[in-house]
Formats: sequence, structure tokens, C-alpha cells
Amino acid sequence: MKSGALTSVKLPADWSVETILPIDFQGRELMLEAHAYQGESPEEQILVLIHRDENAINGAAPIPIVRVHSGCVTGDIFHSLRCDCHQQLQAALKIVSEAPYGAIVYVPYHEGRGIGLFKKIQAYALQDRGLDTIEANIEVGAPIDSRDYGLAARALRDLGMQEIKLLSNNPAKEQALKSHGIRISERVPLVAEPNRFNKRYLDTKRARMAHKL
Repeated sequence: MKSGALTSVKLPADWSVETILPIDFQGRELMLEAHAYQGESPEEQILVLIHRDENAINGAAPIPIVRVHSGCVTGDIFHSLRCDCHQQLQAALKIVSEAPYGAIVYVPYHEGRGIGLFKKIQAYALQDRGLDTIEANIEVGAPIDSRDYGLAARALRDLGMQEIKLLSNNPAKEQALKSHGIRISERVPLVAEPNRFNKRYLDTKRARMAHKL
């Protein structure tokens, strides 16, 4: 995982846009602020969905609870059982929607821990032959984790979220955001129940990547 120090990066003049996004979540209408951000390259695009309950906020806004979620086509869209991404995203949406102030930072180009969809499916095929997720990434010539959180951190700062409660099981993600100037007041676990298809995946995250599962 790339972390790097907080640096000045040249961004497009029109690097952010916003609107209101109504979504259907668990059978109810949920109104969210939608902020899209563009990074240096065309593929570096993120979406920040903010829930803000003005009735529950008395005076200064509380520290927001935030999920920085890596995009996962197979999990988020098709509900793959090989990972816990869909379960984590749904759990995070529930927590954020019930909090006075919170956000989902969705990072599509983090697919497969940053290696992209094609190499992720290549790695899946190797996992079918017995390799774990780390071994499979190495075999296809990909990093174990190449995600960079610079744009996510810049977006959070732009939105006034310099300090957050982070919804994550991953200490490395916490450290990466801190290195980009985000203060983490608390890391809140987001643990999904394992199934027979993702048990080894979760075991590898726990044993070899220090995830707190």
C-alpha cells in the first residue's frame, strides 16, 4: 500500500463537482450529498457520499464517521462471495445513514487493492489452484497492495473532514490516511461473517496483512 508524505499535487481547475443523490437503501429513500473529485489522471476519480442529519446536529458538527471503500465490481455490484466488500459497503452505509454526520468515500480505481479488474480475475484463477491472495498477486506480477489514498485525503480535507472516525479493519489504511494529513480519532471495526468461499481470503487478511478481524 502506498502511503507517502503529504505533498502538494497539481489538480485540475474543475477537480470537484457536487449534487444531491437520492438512493434506495434497505427499502427507504435516503438523500445524500454527492461530491465527485478528479485527480491528476483520468482514472483517478472518487465519489464522496455524505449523510448529514441537521436535526441531530446541535451547534458544531460532530466528528464524522467515514468509510473509505475500495471499488469492487465483483463484490459491490454482483455480490461475490469470494470477498467481504459488499457486506462491508452495506454495513458502512447503514452506520453512516444512522449517524448524525458521516460519509462513504468510494474509490473505483482501487479495484483489486489497486491492481485492476483484469489482474484481480487472473489472481482469482490462481487462487482456485491453491494460492492465497498475496501469493496470487505476486504470481501475476502485481503488488500485494498498490492503493494510494492521496486523492481521498484531499477530498476529505476539502469537505472539512480533517478529523474522522474511520470505519476499517485495516491498520495500514489508517496509517496511510494519517500520512496524508487526516487525523483519526478512532478506528471502528467493520467485520463481516465469513462464508465457505471467502474464509481463506479473510484468514490471509488477518494473518498476513494484520487486519483486525
